[in-house]
Amino acid sequence: MTVTTTARWRLPAALALSAALAGCATSDNQAPAGPPVAKVQDVVETHWGVQVHDPYRYMENLEDPYVEGWFKGQADYTASVLDALPQTASLEQRLKELDAGKPYWTYAVHREADGSLFFMRRNAGESVGKLYFTPAGGEPRLLVDPETLGGDGEEHYSLELYSPSPDARYVAYGLAQGGSEETTYYVMEVASGELVGQSIGNIETAYNAPEWTADSEGFFYSRRRDLPADAPATEVYKQTSVRYHRLGSDPAADPVIAAYDRSPRMPISDVDFPSMVITPGSKYAVVKVKHGDSNEISLYSAPMDSLFEANIPWRNICTASDLVVDFAVHGDEIYLKTGQDAPRYRLVKTSLAAPDLAAATEVVPAGDVVLDAVYAAADALYLDTRVDGVNKVMRLPYGGGAPQPLPVPGDAAAYVSAVSETLPGVYTYVTAWTVGPLTYAYDPASNAFTDTGLLPKGKFDAVPGYVSEEVLVTSHDGVKVPVSILRRADVKLDGSNPTIVYGYGSYGLSMDVNFSAIRLAWLERGGVYAIAHVRGGGEYGQAWHYAGRMLNKPNTWKDAIAAGEYLVKNGYTSPEHMAVMGGSAGGILVGRAITERPDLFAAAVSQVGMTDTIRAETTTNGVPNIQEFGTVTEEDGFKGLLEMSPYAHVEDGVAYPAVLFTHGYNDPRVNPWMSGKLAARMQAATTGGPVLLRVEYGAGHGIGSTRGQVLKQYADIYSFLLWQLGDS
Repeated sequence: MTVTTTARWRLPAALALSAALAGCATSDNQAPAGPPVAKVQDVVETHWGVQVHDPYRYMENLEDPYVEGWFKGQADYTASVLDALPQTASLEQRLKELDAGKPYWTYAVHREADGSLFFMRRNAGESVGKLYFTPAGGEPRLLVDPETLGGDGEEHYSLELYSPSPDARYVAYGLAQGGSEETTYYVMEVASGELVGQSIGNIETAYNAPEWTADSEGFFYSRRRDLPADAPATEVYKQTSVRYHRLGSDPAADPVIAAYDRSPRMPISDVDFPSMVITPGSKYAVVKVKHGDSNEISLYSAPMDSLFEANIPWRNICTASDLVVDFAVHGDEIYLKTGQDAPRYRLVKTSLAAPDLAAATEVVPAGDVVLDAVYAAADALYLDTRVDGVNKVMRLPYGGGAPQPLPVPGDAAAYVSAVSETLPGVYTYVTAWTVGPLTYAYDPASNAFTDTGLLPKGKFDAVPGYVSEEVLVTSHDGVKVPVSILRRADVKLDGSNPTIVYGYGSYGLSMDVNFSAIRLAWLERGGVYAIAHVRGGGEYGQAWHYAGRMLNKPNTWKDAIAAGEYLVKNGYTSPEHMAVMGGSAGGILVGRAITERPDLFAAAVSQVGMTDTIRAETTTNGVPNIQEFGTVTEEDGFKGLLEMSPYAHVEDGVAYPAVLFTHGYNDPRVNPWMSGKLAARMQAATTGGPVLLRVEYGAGHGIGSTRGQVLKQYADIYSFLLWQLGDS
């Protein structure tokens, strides 16, 4: 690869931006000044014989005073534009009203054998979730309140996760600041509320939680290594290790149980994420090795009483090539969800004492049902499944037989909400696109459900007059793609409705049925909201995922384009009233949809979007994502990354849709310069609508954001879209 750097300084051609903003007048009836113009310093790289231009490479140094100033100027300008729009203030107020319709939201429930509960809850009007404990027959007691540690902006804290000890005497929990996901563990004695021992920093929270030993004297956890301040960003997620912490001991002396280059019986690469899984009632521990952000995992087992030996006798259960993506342990057996010979997955089981995948017993064969997840309770396995596109919970007794769907109340989608290896039954989360969720407890003895009360019925949970439609649209290659269309029942299909096409399409993640009060703010104004279940997601299992990654990635945005074409053809909307929207890896979908079909959309919203895929693997989270997107160090990988890069496909003089980029400046997953570089490039190139960059300095990837931050962001997004699409 050759690299040539040339400096060119010029003003952008997109003077049309000022004219486009003329309708957004300030109080003195003057159009606001345009956003700051980014200088151009073109870097030209040659990959596999192909020259790639990067005119804003310098923005990758977010500590450069010029770059900091440019981002701040963009943030201030965008805020001035959005705050001046007539809908913004009223939308924010309405979003607050809708959000407060449910008195509280309860989630992350942990059931104890004596009937007590741990859970997280956010009451109406509160900024972040808090940790509670409810003794059997008692009232909830607040344990951890992040709001007492910081404010609602850049200094706020969020509760990332928690794990109670088996005897419920202690609870370990993680806190992070400002949406950074940089987590520190603390341990609290539940009865007294007092902290125990020292905190533990540099925690890897994406793929693990504290796993307590049966005696409640300590727990296993995964931690990143300590690095010097000047270490390259690509080193941050490398060499994660599993350690054991005994309460009251010095965390610096915590023994390492599993790590990179530690045991020939457990090969772990420097980009792998190992984590420990301890199951009550099992004599065996399991280490899960996640290979970057790939879904396919490796698993190893060892006797619990051997974990502190010098040479732990790890036994391999499966490797990534076995296509295992999920598992559950019951006693000394492990159940494995695998895509091997099963495009929608199947379930097999083997022994933890002597695992043999080749001789594993098939428990649920491959078929039309999509197997999403498997959970072990005391009485049976509970399965999250998808039957003809509908989410259902199924029960599979350990004694054998075929899984049977649970008779959940109402005609709605159902998911496993909480399950315990020591208790029979399951908590289910039941919801619909236009009906708010409730949590039910299933009792296998009576085959009956009872409302837990953990999610009360909200004021706006079942507002009449809204409909959801499930359609199949034909994509560019003839494949049928499911699309969920939400709207008011009285919306006329005359092509005039402001419409959002939302999509994601990566990592095998599905756009599952869910209710959103935030989305209701769009629908009640006559807007249409269409969820495109594009390839790259998991709606039809592993095959659907693989059909939208790496060299197959174009299917992702082409499926979204097909969804937009369907909506236009069938009168829901028209190009001048339609926007495409997505976030994170969905930034690829958004960016390539508007660069490939700028004529089809009037606007676009990219939230914390991945937009410069050629440079992605130079970032903190880049190397772990190679399994999903590819690498420039391989020719096919480079070709795929180039084709999916929105930044590389912007052309001068094209009338692109209006675009709003949103990004948290503390984002550890997708660097904010991704949005910055594409915003600068489009501001310079477009002859179409305005290009705005909204920067949130007290937020990250959205994980850990306060409720106020979320509601304000959506007020800005909807106001921007109504400005561009028309307010029905």
